[in-house]
Amino acid sequence: MEKLKSNLPNMVGVLTTVAVLCGGILAYVNALTEEPRNEAANKALSDGIEQVMGGKCKVEKPDTIKRSVDGKELTYIAYKTNKGTAIQSTDPNGFGGNLTVLVGFNEGGDILGYTILETTETPGLGAKADKWFQSPANGGASEKASIIGKNPGKVNMTVSKDGGDIDAITASTITSRSFLRAVQQAYNTYKEKK
Repeated sequence: MEKLKSNLPNMVGVLTTVAVLCGGILAYVNALTEEPRNEAANKALSDGIEQVMGGKCKVEKPDTIKRSVDGKELTYIAYKTNKGTAIQSTDPNGFGGNLTVLVGFNEGGDILGYTILETTETPGLGAKADKWFQSPANGGASEKASIIGKNPGKVNMTVSKDGGDIDAITASTITSRSFLRAVQQAYNTYKEKK
């Protein structure tokens, strides 16, 4: 077999063939793993709802709510349960980008629990938000940092550095602000939904 000449059309042809083959393989693997990825995401959400509501609960069909916040159209998802309501909220202003939380509220609007569904915050600093704002009995930093049992309608859900009632994560104020904005927006959506 004769060796291909090293000229522009031959190089483009070989690169195009390799790119098409790689694209096809990636598409095949994506299609093959789509169902397991969706099942894993649904299980994580189901586990998250149970975590923020304080145990097993019956979840009704979720409601999607669109709200304009600071000139941006954001989507919130409300999961009504027999124990209260869990709200999925995203703040796009985290240190590393989007910070998505799931916050559980009882009928009075008090926070039952929270979990972080998506974060791109700095490991070891901003990623501490998953525990920092919990009650001290559940590994939280302190009572002043905890949001559990507090009602965002009665408590200033901003960091103490900004005049609020919640202590920020040490060396991670931007993440703390983003987290608390997401929680406050979840509460605002909860009140609007009621």
